[in-house]
Amino acid sequence: MGISVWALIVYLAVIVVWAVLLKRGIGEAMIIGFIALCGFGGPRFFELFATGLGEAFAQPVVFAALSFTFIGFVLTQTGIIEQQVAILNSMLGRLRGGAGYVSTIASAGFGALTHSASANAATIGSVTIPWMARSNWKKDTAAAVVAGNSGNGTVIPPSAAFLIIIGLATVSPNIDQDTTLVAMFAVAGYCILWRLLVVFYFVRRYRIARVAGEDLLPLRRSLRAGWLSLVVYVGIAAPVVITVGVGGELLASWLGSLGEDAVSAINILLWIPVLLGLIAIVIGHKKLPKTFSDWYSFIASTGPRYKDIGATLVFSFAGSAVLLGLGLNEQLQTALNSLEAPAVVTVFLVVLIIAVVGGPLSATATAATLGGVAFTVLTAAGIDPTLAVCAVLVAISTEGASPPGGPSIFIAAGIAEVNPAKTFAPLVIWYVVPFLVIAVVVAFGLIPIPH
Repeated sequence: MGISVWALIVYLAVIVVWAVLLKRGIGEAMIIGFIALCGFGGPRFFELFATGLGEAFAQPVVFAALSFTFIGFVLTQTGIIEQQVAILNSMLGRLRGGAGYVSTIASAGFGALTHSASANAATIGSVTIPWMARSNWKKDTAAAVVAGNSGNGTVIPPSAAFLIIIGLATVSPNIDQDTTLVAMFAVAGYCILWRLLVVFYFVRRYRIARVAGEDLLPLRRSLRAGWLSLVVYVGIAAPVVITVGVGGELLASWLGSLGEDAVSAINILLWIPVLLGLIAIVIGHKKLPKTFSDWYSFIASTGPRYKDIGATLVFSFAGSAVLLGLGLNEQLQTALNSLEAPAVVTVFLVVLIIAVVGGPLSATATAATLGGVAFTVLTAAGIDPTLAVCAVLVAISTEGASPPGGPSIFIAAGIAEVNPAKTFAPLVIWYVVPFLVIAVVVAFGLIPIPH
C-alpha cells in the first residue's frame, strides 16, 4: 500500500479512537485527524496544511450546511415540526399502527429540513415514541423505528453529508450537481418506502391497534391550526422547480438571451436554506424573540450545535484535499485494479465498510472521511458517478441504526426508557442490512433513478 492509503487508515483510526474510545467531540477528532494527515507529507506538512484549509474555506457548501443547523433549531422552537406531526396524525392516526407511519413520514419531513440524525431521533422521538407506546407498540420496537428512521435526513438532499460529498475535490468535477440532486430525491423516495414497509410488517407482526380517539384531532382542525407549517416546503421546492428540468428550461426561455446563464447562476444549495430560514421566521415569528437581548440569547443557545458540525465541515474538506495531495486516488485505483475484484464484490465491500466505520461517527464525519475514497473506488469499478454518490449516501444513512455506536439508538432508547441493546437486533435486520442491499441495487441502477 502507498503512503496515502496508510494516511487514510491512520486518519480513520485517529478519528474513531478520539471520538469513540476517548469520547471527545467529533469536531476535535477531525482536527486531530487533519493534523495527522498533514504529518504524512513530511517536509510538505505546512504546504499541505495551507492547501487543505484553503480548499475548505473556498467551499460555498459550508454555508449551506451550517445554515441548516440554525434552521432546524428555529423550526423546533417555533412549533412548526409539532404542527406538521399533528396534521400527519389526523391523516394517518386512524390506521392500525398509525403512530408508526406518522413517525416515519414526520421523520422524513424533519430530515428534509434539518438532516441531523440525532436531532431527528430527539425531535420526532419525543413526540411519537410516547404516542406509539400509548397505541400498543412495544417500547423497544418504537425506539428501533425512530432510530432506524433517523437516517432519513442523510438521504434526503441537500443534507450536510450530501453537500460534503458533492463538494469534494474527487467528486465535484465528475458529476452534475443538479442531476445528482434529482437522483438523490428519487433514491430517498425508495428509502422512505422501505421504512414504511417495515412499519407495515411490525403492525401485522405485533397486531398493533388503531390510535385512541382522544389522541386524534379532526384533519380540518389540525389543518386550520397548522397549515402554515407546510409552507416551509416551498423553500425546498421553489429553487429546484425553477432550475431543474422543465422549470429551468421555461425560466431560461422567459428570460431571453441571458436566460440560460441566469438560471445556471442560481445555486440551489445556497437558496434552499435561505428560503427555508426566511419562511420559518415569517411563519413562526410569534414564538421568536422580540428584543435584542432575547435574540442574543436565542442565537447564543445554538452555539454548541456549531462546535462539532463547524469543525467537522471545515476539516472534512481540508482532510479530503490533503488526501488528494498525497495521491490517494491514484493509489486506490492501482490497488483496485491489481485486485481485479468483480464490480458487485467491490460495491458490496465499499458499502459494508462505510456502514461499519460510519456506525460510531456522524454522517458528516463519515462522508468526510470515506465519501471521496468510496466514490473513486466505485467509479473505477464502472459505476455511474451520479449513482455512486447516491449509493454512498444510502450506506452512510445507516449511521443512526448501526449498533452499538449509533447516537440515535441511545436517544430513542432513552425516550422510550428501554435498554438500548433490545433494539440492536431489529435495527440490524430491518434497517442496516436492507439499506446496504438498497445501496448495491442503486449503484447498479437496478431500480428506476433519473440520472
